[in-house]
Amino acid sequence: MSLVLLIFLPIIAALLIPLLYKKVARIHTGWFVLIVPLILFSYYATLLPVTMEGGTRSSELQWIPSLDISFVAYLDGLSLLFSLLITGIGALVVLYSIFYLDKTREQLHNFYVYLLMFMTAMLGVVQSDHLISLYLFWELTSISSFLLIGYWYTRDRSRFGALKSMMITVFGGLMMLGGFVLLGLMGNTYSIRELVAQAPELVGHEFFLWALVLILLGAFTKSAQFPFYIWLPDAMEAPTPVSAYLHSATMVKAGLYLVARFTPIFAASGLWIWLVTGIGLFTMVWGSVFALKQKDLKAILAFSTVSQLGLIMSLLGASAMGFHVEDAAGTAFKYAAFAAIFHLVNHAVFKGSLFMVAGIVDHETGTRDIRKLGGLMSLMPISFTIAMIGSFSMAGLPLFGGFLSKETFLTAMLTIMEFDLFSMDVWGILFPVIAWIGSVFTFIYSFYFVFHTFAGKHKPEELPKQAHEAPKGMLVSPAILAVLVIAIFFIPNVVGDWIVKPAVIAIQPFLYSAPEQVDVHIAAWHGFEPELFMTLGIFAVGGLLFWTLRKWQRIYDNYPEAVSLNRLYDFGMFLSDSGAKRFSAIYMTGFIRSYLVYMFGFFILISLSALFMTDSFRFETDNLAPIGVYEIIIAATLIGGVITIVASKSRLMSIIALGAVGYSVALFFVIFRAPDLALTQLVIETISVALFLLAFYHLPKSTKKNERMRFRLGNAIIALGVGVTMTLVALSAHSQKILPSISEFYKETVYTEAGGGNIVNVILVDYRGFDTLFEITVLGIAGIGIIAMIKLRLSNKEDQHENK
Repeated sequence: MSLVLLIFLPIIAALLIPLLYKKVARIHTGWFVLIVPLILFSYYATLLPVTMEGGTRSSELQWIPSLDISFVAYLDGLSLLFSLLITGIGALVVLYSIFYLDKTREQLHNFYVYLLMFMTAMLGVVQSDHLISLYLFWELTSISSFLLIGYWYTRDRSRFGALKSMMITVFGGLMMLGGFVLLGLMGNTYSIRELVAQAPELVGHEFFLWALVLILLGAFTKSAQFPFYIWLPDAMEAPTPVSAYLHSATMVKAGLYLVARFTPIFAASGLWIWLVTGIGLFTMVWGSVFALKQKDLKAILAFSTVSQLGLIMSLLGASAMGFHVEDAAGTAFKYAAFAAIFHLVNHAVFKGSLFMVAGIVDHETGTRDIRKLGGLMSLMPISFTIAMIGSFSMAGLPLFGGFLSKETFLTAMLTIMEFDLFSMDVWGILFPVIAWIGSVFTFIYSFYFVFHTFAGKHKPEELPKQAHEAPKGMLVSPAILAVLVIAIFFIPNVVGDWIVKPAVIAIQPFLYSAPEQVDVHIAAWHGFEPELFMTLGIFAVGGLLFWTLRKWQRIYDNYPEAVSLNRLYDFGMFLSDSGAKRFSAIYMTGFIRSYLVYMFGFFILISLSALFMTDSFRFETDNLAPIGVYEIIIAATLIGGVITIVASKSRLMSIIALGAVGYSVALFFVIFRAPDLALTQLVIETISVALFLLAFYHLPKSTKKNERMRFRLGNAIIALGVGVTMTLVALSAHSQKILPSISEFYKETVYTEAGGGNIVNVILVDYRGFDTLFEITVLGIAGIGIIAMIKLRLSNKEDQHENK
């Protein structure tokens, strides 16, 4: 089965949804949509043995062969891991949405079309081996996520959040495209695999650092790294299934995938290591600190997602240090790449369950405001159990998968202090310190989410709805994810061998060639290592701060909102909007004459600049025919007719002069022995003059006597400039013919190929048949329009006469 076709399977299925939606209205559309991710997940799961042995799969579909652009689907350990997350979590989200979204009140056909479109986009991003097709799918994720976030488009906040996410992620996508173009120029290929193979030769290229920064901008904006994270909290206005899918398991992971995929190319640069690791850790702390400021359940999860994405990003940056260590097998840098992928899996599982629980609480109580919640433990015991499992895993407590990935994270951060390149031996101590601080706040906001929602005093008077447990169908998906959270803790090396190690090879191909070489064994107990004492410190300090949270949480009230990044974004959007309106008001005058001046002025500037700056102007008289007296007389008549058109005060005189110009051109065709063209010109001019006379007859009479157009110097300059430009271009084109004239081709083929004896007729009917057809169509439409206008005017006159 073609991997490329599998990528497009969801979007093909989306085309059928409008039909199914109308035909089987009694059945929830989600049941039909669920089949698609289940089929894809089942197929991708069968490829696990292939990647476990270090193998890959690929297929290709030509797109634009002339530009060497094609859809190349490439499955290795890394892309297979993401494909399983996209389809597996996707299936659970679809199942959850069946019970979450009411088919009688929601436009389900739109929702599932957008969701399947996004699934195709994400599969394309993680499987594309061609940079241009990867960019195509990358921007499709932005468009489809815009539609999903703005699904409830009647809400102002939904529209605002959708626009904000699109503005920021599309900006990053354009920057990333620039980096891709530079990479293509550097390696003379757009294949990611070929670029990875050339990585040692690309380091010294003059475009290397530019490509590095531009690609990181794309990754940071999509994965909500500081300072671009501000779109993610506003995207929480989307329905909860969208948040559970896009903002925990898929879309926000696209930037992480990009960094992981391009690490083999840019890992040799110290700038890559500092930017990815440093910004990742800063984002982790920033997101974890501000998660405790939030009062909305999904907002808490949004900032926790920002924090967790920063954690994984820092690990990917640390993994690049392994490229600079000679004895990589004897160092702990292998833990960084392993920890990044392992925590990525853990995060997708526990955060997906937590988003679904937040949706359940909102669905069954009518609010997500944590100040109104509390005491739901006994009313919603299953939801509380799922939330506790997910939160404890996010906090890094034992018996849950997050504990193991947090331990490997701390190991990787401690190892950075051993790295003696790029000034890490001096500043490396900051990394484990910052990681520890971020982990403390992660512990606090995890407990804040679960206990302030389900523990404490129940406040039914503040709830819009009477709280009760969710329907069983809505609990199935988060329950499955909760079971996986616990299972990962007890069988971590199964997950590591099947999924994580094959992905590590893709991140560090110069260190490992087979999964068995990644000799990382996960265990809950490592002895009395520094990581253990850091973990105990996290639990102790985090527990103390959570216990006293209500006392010091008020400090957030003193945070100046006026200097926030959101205010900066809003101010920037206001300036761009108001500035665009002011600038538009300058040139959008409403007069066609003004617009023609802009267009013709730009045409003159570009054409003359290109003509003389490239030394393309030529004027040669060797191949010109002699000019006879008849040509001079006809040319003088033509020029006189043009001057009469411009200078005449009478409309009738201008029309007659216009006809004289056309007939003069026909006489030129007669002299040049082109009777067919001359006859055509005469017919066209006769019809045109008649139509002009008919049109002008019905125009309103002038109310001013001796009306005369004022002379406009600017218009005269533009008119003269266009005339001079076209004259110079025509002379230059005639004086330097690079290619042979196409007339020779017509002479040779008009009889043998087209079967005609009259070359002009054959050109018009055969060689330019469609052009002629379109010209006739345009004239026909114009004629119909004129007739309609005349009839309308006549009918108005009759109505006025009857009213009198």
